[in-house]
Amino acid sequence: MEKTFTIGTKSFVLDQTKAEEAFAAKQVINGRDTMAFNLLPLKYSWAYDLYQAMKSNHWEPEDIPMGKDIEQWQSAGVSDNERWIIRMGIGYFSAAEGIVGDNVLHVVRELVTAPELKLVLGRHAHEENIHADSLLYMISSLGINPHECEAMFEQIETIQRKNAFVTGISKALRKDLDLTNPVNKALLAKNIFVFGQCMEGTQFYGLFGMILSLYRQNKFPGIGQMFRYTLRDESNHIEVFRNLFMDLVEENQEIWTPEFREDLRQTMAEAVQLEKEFVSDCLPVNSIGLSKEEFMTYIDYIADRRLEGVGLEPLHPGVKNPLPWLAEMMDIKKEQNFFEGRVTEYQKASALEIPDDDEL
Repeated sequence: MEKTFTIGTKSFVLDQTKAEEAFAAKQVINGRDTMAFNLLPLKYSWAYDLYQAMKSNHWEPEDIPMGKDIEQWQSAGVSDNERWIIRMGIGYFSAAEGIVGDNVLHVVRELVTAPELKLVLGRHAHEENIHADSLLYMISSLGINPHECEAMFEQIETIQRKNAFVTGISKALRKDLDLTNPVNKALLAKNIFVFGQCMEGTQFYGLFGMILSLYRQNKFPGIGQMFRYTLRDESNHIEVFRNLFMDLVEENQEIWTPEFREDLRQTMAEAVQLEKEFVSDCLPVNSIGLSKEEFMTYIDYIADRRLEGVGLEPLHPGVKNPLPWLAEMMDIKKEQNFFEGRVTEYQKASALEIPDDDEL
């Protein structure tokens, strides 16, 4: 089908068949090779919807007052354990957010081909910059020596192990890869799973929970508010990578083998163990009104929600949320809660259903 536009003495013919072929060639990877950033017509509408939601959630660190936090930081009413939690939160996230942003921008965004996917991933990376900026704002407001934060990230063993867990798979993709090879497709899918569901989706939640516990006790309200905004952003980031993972699997079903699915489950199990060691080693859990046992169970609960969200079997079937107040703290403006409700209205049934072995 062709459509002709006549402007003066010139005629322009638009071939709809070619346009439809270009649309059909949109893929997560190995899609149409073009430098044109043609968003329309949208194929991955979830990506544009999330991009719009992320824009609506925009915030700036400097808009949040830190006067009360500074006063408490300098007062005798805050314990050394509580200050340690704040130091650990700032120290870990000031580097971890950069690791995530770098992987989004220089690995995943470089490899996907559909423009709307690149659009939402660009916003994702931008929000990681905002989070890093907020941590600098916290450091300068409280007068913390920034070298202490660097030392925490590089010298505390359990943090080093968490770092190595994610950067290893990121480094493996920083080279020219043949993404028609199922092995490399699986490597990219695992990267998306690790960063979205294991790191941002699970390993961030140890410190998030600690800091929100302090916030719940009216301690460090500015920092607590910034972490709540960060968590709202993270919910969208987790969803971006969840949907990206599901679409990648749907378009490349040959990688969705029983062995690959079990590898992902064991990868999450490793992430959970690293997070529990980090919590136990670095954070005085019981001293801020949290039971260590309840908090460990909470990590299991979060991890299982992540696994189920991408169609994988949970590691601890039937585990319940032992800290329902924490879910409420993470719920800004009474929006649908990320953990207690459905993850999103968008659910891709074909990716959630495990295909039979003979269908692969």
